[in-house]
Amino acid sequence: MNAKDVPPAYSSFAQRPSWRRGRARKSRVLRAVGITCLAFIAFAQWRQLSAPVPPSADITVHGLSVKRLQKDLATCSKLRKKPEDPIGPGRDRNARYIDGHAPTLIKNATVWVGEPVEGTSAEDARNGKGYRWITSDVYLEHGLIKRVEASIAVSSVAKDAIVYDAKGRPLTTGIIDMHSHAGVGSLPFLVGNEDSNEASGDITPFVRSIDGIQVDDHQIQVIKSGGVTTSLILPGSANNMGGEAYVIKHAVGKPDGRNETSATDLLADPDRNWRFMKMACGENPKRVYGRHGEGGPASRMGESWEFRHAFEQAARIVREQDDWCDAAAAGGIENVKGYLPQEIRWESLGALLRDQVRLNTHCYTAPDLEAFVDHTNEFKFKVRAFHHAHQTYLVPDILKRAYGGEPPASALFADHMWYKAEAYVASEYAGKILYDNGLTSIYVSDNPVINAQHVVFEAARGYRYGLPYHVALAAVTTAPAERLGFGKRLGKVKAGFDADIVVWDSDPLSVGAAPVQVWIDGRAQFENPVELKKPKAKLIVPDEALARIAEEPTMMDDVVFTGVSSTLTAEVASEGTGKVLVSKGKITCIGTCEAELKALESGTKSKVPVVRLRDGHLTGSFTGFGGTLGLNSIDMESVTDNGDDGEIFSRAEDGLQLDDKKLHVSYRYGVTKAISAPKFAGQATHHGTSTGFLTGSTTVLDSGAVFANDVAVHYSIGHFGPGAPTVSAYIGALRRKLLDAAALREAPTDPYSESAFLQRVVNGSLPLAITAHSADIIASVLKVKAAVDAVTKSSLHLVIVGGGEANVVAEELAAAKVPVVLLPFLSYRLTWEERRALTGAPLTNGTNIDRLIDAGVEVAIGMEGDYVVRTLGLSAGIAFKNGGGKLTERQALGLVSGNLYKIFGIQEPSVKEGHFLIHEGNPLEIGSRIKAVAGGQGQVSVF
Repeated sequence: MNAKDVPPAYSSFAQRPSWRRGRARKSRVLRAVGITCLAFIAFAQWRQLSAPVPPSADITVHGLSVKRLQKDLATCSKLRKKPEDPIGPGRDRNARYIDGHAPTLIKNATVWVGEPVEGTSAEDARNGKGYRWITSDVYLEHGLIKRVEASIAVSSVAKDAIVYDAKGRPLTTGIIDMHSHAGVGSLPFLVGNEDSNEASGDITPFVRSIDGIQVDDHQIQVIKSGGVTTSLILPGSANNMGGEAYVIKHAVGKPDGRNETSATDLLADPDRNWRFMKMACGENPKRVYGRHGEGGPASRMGESWEFRHAFEQAARIVREQDDWCDAAAAGGIENVKGYLPQEIRWESLGALLRDQVRLNTHCYTAPDLEAFVDHTNEFKFKVRAFHHAHQTYLVPDILKRAYGGEPPASALFADHMWYKAEAYVASEYAGKILYDNGLTSIYVSDNPVINAQHVVFEAARGYRYGLPYHVALAAVTTAPAERLGFGKRLGKVKAGFDADIVVWDSDPLSVGAAPVQVWIDGRAQFENPVELKKPKAKLIVPDEALARIAEEPTMMDDVVFTGVSSTLTAEVASEGTGKVLVSKGKITCIGTCEAELKALESGTKSKVPVVRLRDGHLTGSFTGFGGTLGLNSIDMESVTDNGDDGEIFSRAEDGLQLDDKKLHVSYRYGVTKAISAPKFAGQATHHGTSTGFLTGSTTVLDSGAVFANDVAVHYSIGHFGPGAPTVSAYIGALRRKLLDAAALREAPTDPYSESAFLQRVVNGSLPLAITAHSADIIASVLKVKAAVDAVTKSSLHLVIVGGGEANVVAEELAAAKVPVVLLPFLSYRLTWEERRALTGAPLTNGTNIDRLIDAGVEVAIGMEGDYVVRTLGLSAGIAFKNGGGKLTERQALGLVSGNLYKIFGIQEPSVKEGHFLIHEGNPLEIGSRIKAVAGGQGQVSVF
């Protein structure tokens, strides 16, 4: 840089000419004056803003809107109002009543009121005294039960009253399902209609199930056809705090006597006295939100923190609101300095802390239950019921510690378990054990997990597992009504209560019970209900012996059973009934058996034990088909499971895992044999070869453990989620495989390969079992069979498994001589491919099994889940009771035993080989119990 580019010294810039210095002084003065003026203006504005505003009619001295403060003060009253159960007696009309509906007089009914006769002590009532069926008429008017009296004269009621003759049949209040997702989990399942869970976050107490209810969900009608008139529609269980729930009645639109087709019109209590909420503990939220790095609870410890943190936020808002309301009440709204604190995110949770919300919480395990009970005491709120609650029977004292003085009820399944680790230690006797400990059991559906159409059958099985009759029926009527806050309106047939009435074709706790008619708000719901042909209803005589929980069995080589009144097997010759003599685990005589008994005792040189029965029945043992018995212990725990095969062809025999809890229970309930296939893409899909095995075996090396190495070759065709092949591709591939197998001239070198088994299929030595529900898929498979038959000049031994829509192609199946194993036995249109299933009376004339039997199709009953092992005999009972005389008792029992062996063309381990059951009571009836099981091991398990 040269000299001329260097700036002059700083001092040369600092020295200005004198004329410039004078102008600078003047400028500074003007600037100071300006700043002073601005400061004065700012000060004046500040004084104006901070000074009290003169009060007016609209604005307080603190500048707040009087109108808004008045609304806030009114909100204070609402915040502190304690809800009360909606009244029953005393009303002239039901709030849901719609003008123009004619009254109804139901004549000649046998009525279960739902409470003991007046004057019965609380202790006697608990023990069932004072409860009885009465002969009565029931008069419905203005949506209420107005009269329950013997012989109400037609002349004493309104002239336009409809008279209905109940013909002596049982009449009860409508069934109440306290855990349902109907409408938010619409059926058939479609992704676009699935609104059960709000998955944007784990803590969502602010969402509402009513905003997701699909009022045109056909399942609402299916549920009602089972006598269910009221349901609590809950959000799902993915979230620790899932949101608000709503109680609805199952009457939708004009066909059901309503003016609107809206979710609001479904509300059981239009006045919305009570609010409801759903929360969930344990595995579900951990699995859904516990992904590493995403901030959700990954453990039960994290879940407890999520709960406590949310309750803390709500408690803070409640305290701030109470402080504001106290100040407004003491000093007047004109003196408060702010508006009422409100935060919609925590409003519903705050209402829970104020005891305005009835909380229902999904909790299975002892640690979940104890942690949540601790939360109730820390934050002072009540739980009305723990749902699923499989381990409550283990910890009744924990429930009794819950805040509020009234232990939560347990909303249970009768015997649906093993589907996850939390359900593994469940017990069918949970209801009875809870009752013995002074606690309340309620039976629910979790629809669509279980079909709520048959929730009364859950209660029936509760009775079978030891609950007193009156308690079991209360578990789906009065008990849920009380826990929902409707105890003065629903659940009893009493004057002043809402007119939800069901007339049944048989005792509601009997096998196969179905409604003949249903009334909601005094209006009959079925214009032309299908009525099953049944004998006159016989009411159950409660059997106190059912209350004895079966202990571990006594193993016997030799035993005599007396009191056998019926032999429902043709395999063993008998001199009549009376005694059944068993030697070395096999039946040697039926009848008087005097000579045989003497010979046995002389050989053993000891007295043979005698088991005396009341109404004993001898049957063959049952067979479990279609589930995962022997291949799975806990459905959702992969380490206990053989796994899904996907496209890998495998043999079930190679993956058998015996001697587990499922198999022990199966054996206990008379399922001594099972036929299982590897899974394809889920519990009820199949791929590979099935195997037949004995459930009482320890390992596959036991003698006779596997009675059929490869029963059939299985494939599943349908929509099984992302990654599954298209239906057309799968059917095309199956056709090619079969035709390729038919073209083989030599046996494949690997006798266990897929091609080797398919060669056996096309030559007729092995059945082909296709799991499919859609009538269209079944029709396409029948065309594949025809194509293969044309090439082989024989008949492919085809079996359809599943068959949800088999009724649509029943005649075609019969013509092709293709049998069906129904799985599930009673479809309720769970999937799109089952949407044309028949759900039964009073909606449809029969179910799948009726249509198939009428068409001449060979049919059997499979298991949609392994828990069904306890009730296979009762499924046969439903087919018998509701079949209109199509089946004899022996034929009905064949649906869960002999028919399966005919269908697959294999030899059944028979009664003669030591596979039999001794029942006390008819095995097709709800009150029967298995007293002895023989499963081919040379001994008899006696209970």
